[in-house]
Amino acid sequence: MKTVKLLSLAVLLAFAAGPARSATHEIYPDPAQAKADIAAALKTAAATHKRILLNFGGNWCPDCQALDIYLHDATNLPILEANFVHVHVNIGYKDKNLDIAQKYQISLGRGVPALAVLSENGKLLYSQKSGEFSPMRHMESSEVTRFLVQWRPVKPGCSTVMLNC
Repeated sequence: MKTVKLLSLAVLLAFAAGPARSATHEIYPDPAQAKADIAAALKTAAATHKRILLNFGGNWCPDCQALDIYLHDATNLPILEANFVHVHVNIGYKDKNLDIAQKYQISLGRGVPALAVLSENGKLLYSQKSGEFSPMRHMESSEVTRFLVQWRPVKPGCSTVMLNC
């Protein structure tokens, strides 16, 4: 009887938790798409006066999956959408798009995900060279918020520390 109650409780908790986002859903498109995606982002950024956020990683990477969850949470998604054109650059198993990573000074040997920020004109403003986000599973969403706020374009009348500006 005790076993039945415990089993029933486990089933109830599983259903109560609701559907969870898959830990390995496809975030990064085919590696061959990267150059075209970056070219399209450059056009969009120039027209909308947004910065470009290049997100280097792979679908196999649990820290990349964690970053994707954090980028799409209720705090970060509005900042991301208002200020950046987000481009996923698939690095395969660290054997694809190495030329793009090198161009934007991303050191894949330090781990992924790794981000680069470009101006609306395509100038490299910042790149993660030391694996800053490679332990993303052990980081908080607030660290992504800080990054986005720090690297978004400054709008007239706004402070660099204001979230909703």
